[in-house]
Amino acid sequence: MDIAHFLFGVFGNATALFLFLAPTITFRRIVRRKSTEQFSGIPYVMTLLNCLLSAWYGLPFVSKNNILVSTINGTGSAIEIIYVLIFLLFAPKKEKAKIFGLFMLVLTVFAAVALVSLLAFHGNARKIFCGFAATIFSIIMYASPLSIMRMVIKTKSVEFMPFFLSLFVFLCGTSWFVFGLLGRDPFVAVPNGFGCGLGTMQLILYFIYHKKGEPEKPSAANGSVEMGQEKPLEGTKMANGNGALVEQV
Repeated sequence: MDIAHFLFGVFGNATALFLFLAPTITFRRIVRRKSTEQFSGIPYVMTLLNCLLSAWYGLPFVSKNNILVSTINGTGSAIEIIYVLIFLLFAPKKEKAKIFGLFMLVLTVFAAVALVSLLAFHGNARKIFCGFAATIFSIIMYASPLSIMRMVIKTKSVEFMPFFLSLFVFLCGTSWFVFGLLGRDPFVAVPNGFGCGLGTMQLILYFIYHKKGEPEKPSAANGSVEMGQEKPLEGTKMANGNGALVEQV
């Protein structure tokens, strides 16, 4: 049981790392063009909050036997901070102010949760408090693909839902779901079970629509395994804009 728990945690780390690194193609484009263009910085800031809360929850003095949760989410936090800083460097003034304000709010919320958990709660009460906070934002992050799934059904095209990203969303959610079950930890199992279900739905949609609605020209968002990070241009049809997606453990 302990060996299986560890192995699923290691596999979860590997698949989650792929998801965290997926936006690097987008950010190479931002750096190369010295502009954030139509991309939104909100998903990266919100993913940062999820990573920070999950990394805190996995620490030994909060919950036992969850150090692998902390390692990947600590790594994810560092990666997301880099993304946010790059976005702030190249974003227009108005967008920069909005993302910076949200970034400060995220850090404030995390600091508040951490301080309250240390000063006001002990033992199992601390685990429950931090677990609920991490679970809520994990479910929110996993629910973000719903907009892109709705677009796939409406347009009958998977142009903005790459297969390998959908596959790794499924593998990541499944591995951490099993990890939570083996560790008897509902705060890990529940949100990732939700993610496993959504990943399965994405794969089903892909196999239904992948041969339909082939685009005539590649969109500006293509060339990236990341989906849904580009804001639709004003006046553009639904088929030419993206939804929003951030995978988290």
